[in-house]
Amino acid sequence: QVQLVESGGGLVQPGGSLRLSCAASESTFNIYTQGWYRQAPGKQRELVAISTPGGMTNYAGSVKGRFTISVDNAKNTVYLQMNSLKPEDTAVYYCHATFYSGGESWGPGTQVIVSS
Repeated sequence: QVQLVESGGGLVQPGGSLRLSCAASESTFNIYTQGWYRQAPGKQRELVAISTPGGMTNYAGSVKGRFTISVDNAKNTVYLQMNSLKPEDTAVYYCHATFYSGGESWGPGTQVIVSS
């Protein structure tokens, strides 16, 4: 099973930007969908953005226009560019993938804190 590892989290002021990266441990040829989820304290994990075959993308309404998901297959990496960050974006962000062969994989998560 492909292992996923996120990086790029941290502390940022409101209005700032961060770019999260998710590196896969091997070739992503078997990956069907790649996405980002987040979980804030006391809340359920929610979908933030997803990339599906053919380059289709979908975003949660709360991040649409501010976040962008992109995939670099040559580097086996998926990115989440986050702009105009708000305190309510504070959460642990998880990378997620599903596979053509079945199953799914989650990264361990990276913390994002938006605070002045």
